[in-house]
Amino acid sequence: MRNEELDRFLSKKPLYYKEIDHERVHKAYALLKPQLKQPRTVHVVGTNGKGSTGRIVAHLAYKSGLKVGHYTSPHIVNFNERIWLDGVDSSDEILESAHQKLFSILGREMSESLSYFEYTTLLAFVVFENCDLMVLEAGLGGEFDATNVCDKELSIITPIGIDHQAFLGESIEEIAGTKIRSIQKKALLAPQVYDEVVKIAKKIANNVGADLCVCPRVNTQVEPYGLNQIAKQKAWADYLIENANVALQALDILNINYDINDLKSVELFGRFYALTPNIRIDVGHNPLAAQAIEAALDKKVVLIYNSLDDKDYEEVLRILKPKLKRVEILPIDAQRATTLEAIEEALEKVGLKYSNFNNEINDDEDYLVFGSFYVVEAFLKYTNHGGETHPTRYKYVSA
Repeated sequence: MRNEELDRFLSKKPLYYKEIDHERVHKAYALLKPQLKQPRTVHVVGTNGKGSTGRIVAHLAYKSGLKVGHYTSPHIVNFNERIWLDGVDSSDEILESAHQKLFSILGREMSESLSYFEYTTLLAFVVFENCDLMVLEAGLGGEFDATNVCDKELSIITPIGIDHQAFLGESIEEIAGTKIRSIQKKALLAPQVYDEVVKIAKKIANNVGADLCVCPRVNTQVEPYGLNQIAKQKAWADYLIENANVALQALDILNINYDINDLKSVELFGRFYALTPNIRIDVGHNPLAAQAIEAALDKKVVLIYNSLDDKDYEEVLRILKPKLKRVEILPIDAQRATTLEAIEEALEKVGLKYSNFNNEINDDEDYLVFGSFYVVEAFLKYTNHGGETHPTRYKYVSA
């Protein structure tokens, strides 16, 4: 059974608003809160690494015997990816049942007034009400994000960089402040690129009386928690080792026991993920992500790329250039997709060879699919890795 009523309901909601009513979701949550139990809650905010850090926390907590939910966004192929429950994406039946319950509690007027992200956040709360632990990934920002309506036991602040300036501010100080002002009792600060973020985190923690733990940067030559051996088996980039280290520190703060070997079974789909021996996919989309990917690549690759128009795609391409043979532009179906002409202009400024993606993968070349969730989703539609609805459409070409 498809969650048909939920699908129809969400399809009527716009994904983006020019102006956001920050009070609306709080009013809705006030109606919902008395009707639900709330698990211990971890809130993950930041610019990069939220998805992988949150998933490692959720996976290890679940493997330890707890009932765990992880809310993440956006999805790559199926909506169900957003609401992960006890090791798997929520079933259609669970989501449809939660939708019926949430709609009945909020009523038609309130339900229809909520944005797509606001409603799906509250939907996750309903799905997770019987969990022992709930891990919430902020969508945009932190302070005004829909995920910030409930109380948190711990906030994890992943690396913060320049992104979503139209909503969060132009400077790193403004962006960091918007994200970090969501903290309450305890916060764990991941290693940061910008020193200003650490200063702002300490100031905000002091102002709200929160305990702040600053996570030291991992020396990958020395095994923290015994991570390096597992990371080597899973072909993780250094930034994923860094994210795993933060997740393990979060579990320590929460006094949740875990077995480090359970990391061997965690799936970080879309995070420097080896789709095939010569194709890696990564949903990163900004300069901070590009820096991590450039450092992770140990050979030159063909970049299959596109971007949303609010991203600094010229800087992304400039950062990746040392590791690129050429770029193949993949069309994406997104409301905010930039134009082909703008991408081509950026490629010419950076000095990269480019062409349109022609559905061919050479078995003697290595590929990186990068640029956004939309780019990865579009690429998967040309392969059989997105499920039965996405038949194989690219062809391998031998040299």
